[in-house]
Amino acid sequence: MPYIKYTWKEAPFIRLIIPLIAGILLQWNLNITSTIAWTILITSLIAFIVFSFAKVGFLFKWNKLNGVSINLLLIALGMLLSYYKNMAHQQNWISKFYQPGQAMKLTLEEPLSEKAKSYKSVASVLLLPDSNDAKPVKGNIVLYFQKASSILNLDYGSQIIITKNLQPIKNSNNPGTFNYERYAAFQDIYYQVYLKPNEFVILNTKEENAFSKFIFQTRKKIVSILSTYIPGDKESGLAEALLIGYKDDLDMTLVQSYSNTGVVHVVAISGLHLGLIYWLLNLLLKPFYKRKHTRWLKPVLVIAGLWLFAILAGAGPSVIRSAVMFTCIVIGESLKRPTSIYNTLAASAFLLLSYNPFWLWDVGFQLSYAAVLSIVIFMKPIYDWFYIQNKMLDFIWKLNTITIAAQILTVPVSIYHFHQFPNYFLFTNILAVPLSSLIVLGEILLCTVSIIPLLAKYAGIALHWLIWVMNSFVEHMGSLPFSLWDSLYFSIPQLILLYAAIIGLSFWLLQKTKTGLKAGLIFFIGFMMLRSWSFYQSSQQQKIIVYNVPQHTAIDFINGREYGFVGDSILLEDDFLRNFHLKPSRILHRMNLTDSLNTLSTTNNYFLFGDKKILLIDTNYRFEPLPEKIKADIVILSKNPKLYINNLLKSVDCKQIIIDASNSKWKVDKWQQDCSNAGLPCFSVVDKGAFVMNFR
Repeated sequence: MPYIKYTWKEAPFIRLIIPLIAGILLQWNLNITSTIAWTILITSLIAFIVFSFAKVGFLFKWNKLNGVSINLLLIALGMLLSYYKNMAHQQNWISKFYQPGQAMKLTLEEPLSEKAKSYKSVASVLLLPDSNDAKPVKGNIVLYFQKASSILNLDYGSQIIITKNLQPIKNSNNPGTFNYERYAAFQDIYYQVYLKPNEFVILNTKEENAFSKFIFQTRKKIVSILSTYIPGDKESGLAEALLIGYKDDLDMTLVQSYSNTGVVHVVAISGLHLGLIYWLLNLLLKPFYKRKHTRWLKPVLVIAGLWLFAILAGAGPSVIRSAVMFTCIVIGESLKRPTSIYNTLAASAFLLLSYNPFWLWDVGFQLSYAAVLSIVIFMKPIYDWFYIQNKMLDFIWKLNTITIAAQILTVPVSIYHFHQFPNYFLFTNILAVPLSSLIVLGEILLCTVSIIPLLAKYAGIALHWLIWVMNSFVEHMGSLPFSLWDSLYFSIPQLILLYAAIIGLSFWLLQKTKTGLKAGLIFFIGFMMLRSWSFYQSSQQQKIIVYNVPQHTAIDFINGREYGFVGDSILLEDDFLRNFHLKPSRILHRMNLTDSLNTLSTTNNYFLFGDKKILLIDTNYRFEPLPEKIKADIVILSKNPKLYINNLLKSVDCKQIIIDASNSKWKVDKWQQDCSNAGLPCFSVVDKGAFVMNFR
């Protein structure tokens, strides 16, 4: 394995980042205290210092122990980074001091963004107790403002006073759904509040950062230029997303088409965009490099330009990764020192995770590094498959090799997160990648010539047609039969085994090692065995799920891989509601819809499923006089039925009450209290998430 040894030697940051990531994961999953982490850090640091000043003979004898101390040092560093980045461990965390009804002064940390029924912003908090001693706390909140003319005066830095109760951000806890609570916490957001015009007071004061204000104003100006000169809502919305990552005007149906065809990466600001900026800056600043006394200025301006664009584009993990990587490349070029791309990638990841260890969970961060690493490893071997003399055909083949290479390491993690695979990604990327690059350069040109309205007008029209062609092509590809392989599911063990198989087989193909072939096949067989076992488990399942869908009733009766749905018809018609709340669970359980389940029978909202009896009581349910009580294992209360728990128990002999998310909060609270007084188990879906009962 000479190639591995060479890479391991030439890329020291690979050896550093592995224990750092291990420490971050250990702290987050095992909740290791700072005392333990500091103890490990100090102990390993002392050992490292001792080894640094030891004699050669001692070092040779205890070389492995020296390696252990360095790895423990980095593991402890990862633990501490994760611990202190977690706002819950901070002394002035908002949740430790906030009391319902407490007055707060909020400062808007970003401009308002318009949603369908409200305006949204994120604000920092200053608690205002009864005394004059206001307390700054850490932890932001999401503000939703009811649409009204009064809030149009609000902007970045505006300050308001509120006393309305904050609502903690919680997950729906439906099976398989996105962990939004953790996602928000990683961004230091823990509460949200919806404000009507009479529920806040706008202050005359503002609290602004000069640089942030410049960034927001520049983004606003760019959005204004693009929306003014590029006709069409779809086209101008995509143009804003392509250039600076502004997504408020994006057509969501269009975004779904880009996702389904495997070219959504051209919409998300990533290494592709930073690469274009890097190339453009190098081209424009080339004259500086020709003169000795201005040569130093070129790398400074290139780096400044890259970071300014990265910040304008929202400074997401994938953008920052690219900015750090290109910065390392520029520095290496200016020092005329060849650097290993693997070391550059590992160094950028090390720096980013040291700044924010929670980026390790960011999908963009994962896909970004997987794509670049995949291109670095596989592009040249794939390109060498064919020798093409025609320059145009060779260029097209090179674009395809980049696309194919990028997919090798990104597909597994993409399926893990998004549960789908675009079958026509190769054909779509042939046009979308070069065309999107041309559009980005055209948008930069448009912003440059915007001071000359006539030139800007024609540039905008040309961009409109280019974007229209790309959108039409992507939407057409997405409408073709079998364009998407949907409802795929990988567990984490399956994902690990699949990557292990890819690594082993890659070494076999690239380095011609039989060991790689054997390892790859073993891991792939393990992957297939786990997949087969998961499908077998799915075929044996029998359960009922009462989903947490706000203001709606949604129940799945699952038998094997088939399910029957009972609930509001809108959940069958509204793609967003169904895909967001119900589809992840059905993918997780590998379910297929059936018109009727043989194991499910119903009469007057009374369901017999397996050996369980379920009674659904809603506003349409009518109690009829019966000689004896109705027997039910669970009773589901839905749609605010007019009943008291005590009266219910006179007619129904039940073991547990389930209250779904379609009921009013005051009724939920009242029913829970009545159940507690009666000694009857009660489960509120709104408070605890989806109710799942396994029958096998």
